[in-house]
Amino acid sequence: MLSYAALFLIIALIAAVFGFGGIAASAVGIAQALFWVFLIVFAVSLLMGWGRSSWRWW
Repeated sequence: MLSYAALFLIIALIAAVFGFGGIAASAVGIAQALFWVFLIVFAVSLLMGWGRSSWRWW
């Protein structure tokens, strides 16, 4: 999911360089939404992992 966010960010940068403002704004919006979804899923998976009793440091 993070790779998709990076992909849309690169698309937005290329579109901005060539002057396609609408496409760049759309791609930035999609990249930003995917990044926040990734952060939420990552935080939830971290919290769920702390509750497991089989997880050990050694």
